[in-house]
Amino acid sequence: METIEQSGQEQQVTEVTNPVLSLAVPFYNEEEAIEHFFDVVLPILDGLSVSSEIVCVNDGSHDKTWKMLCQKADIDKRVRAIDLSRNFGKEAALTAALDHCRGAAVIPIDADLQDPPELIPEMVEKWKEGYEVVLAKRKSRDTDTFSKKHTSKGFFHILNLMADIEIPANVGDFRLIDRKVLEAMGQLNEQNRFMKGLFAWVGYKTITLEFDRRPRAAGITKWRKWKLWNHALDGIFAFSLMPLKIWIFFGGIVSAFSFLYGSYLILRTLVFGRDIPGYASMMVVMLFLGGIQLIGLGVLGEYLGRVYKEVKKRPLYLVRKKK
Repeated sequence: METIEQSGQEQQVTEVTNPVLSLAVPFYNEEEAIEHFFDVVLPILDGLSVSSEIVCVNDGSHDKTWKMLCQKADIDKRVRAIDLSRNFGKEAALTAALDHCRGAAVIPIDADLQDPPELIPEMVEKWKEGYEVVLAKRKSRDTDTFSKKHTSKGFFHILNLMADIEIPANVGDFRLIDRKVLEAMGQLNEQNRFMKGLFAWVGYKTITLEFDRRPRAAGITKWRKWKLWNHALDGIFAFSLMPLKIWIFFGGIVSAFSFLYGSYLILRTLVFGRDIPGYASMMVVMLFLGGIQLIGLGVLGEYLGRVYKEVKKRPLYLVRKKK
């Protein structure tokens, strides 16, 4: 049961034992955004007709993030703070937050508030209407840089051409999922987690709401180009075997051209006799085929490396402390 007690200048909210709605929020070096995040989100939750909690996961931050989350948890018992033993990455931190949510419905949301929490009441209403997944899709990517806007568009186009399922473009982690969807997600224990793909893989009755994404409320993005590149590879290799299959077709094409070219050389030699072989053309062919083989080995290595991580069955994250 939720009650509010006046204590000096602050309101202290007792713990909600059986929340209807949970927010799952990963934090990594977000000390500049924490105050604004709670100033915006808490009034929205207060206006809902359902009880709620906020599950905050500190993903090995080096700043005052954990200290500030503990302070918020002391003031408002709807806030639950979980400190991971080190930085495990955004996907693992989000998984930790989802694992600790107790609500009948769960909404993952980032601390930067680029995804508008003002959409939460409408998402809850759609959930009450019977939808088990309420997606939040951005109308445009105007807040992104030119390069990120076009690389993201190209990535989702390529991913959906390759993947066995359709992964919605311009849809992030911000969505509402029912408890049954959360329990289904709990059965997916792969190490290389591409959460957007996992959310799409489980399915369930879905509706989409559109919104305008805004710039970060505070702080700077933690997604560097190298992290984005590795994240994109995780998405492709986790949901498609096409990178492996494509080398069968490519190898067949190269073999066919090699056979035709070899036949041409034999016929030319039989008709016109032997000529002096060209060093340059030989090197070009050798380097080309060598490069193709190395790329193919690289693709095999990516899959093999992911299999190696899976068979070790290490935990996705370790919790150091809870508040």
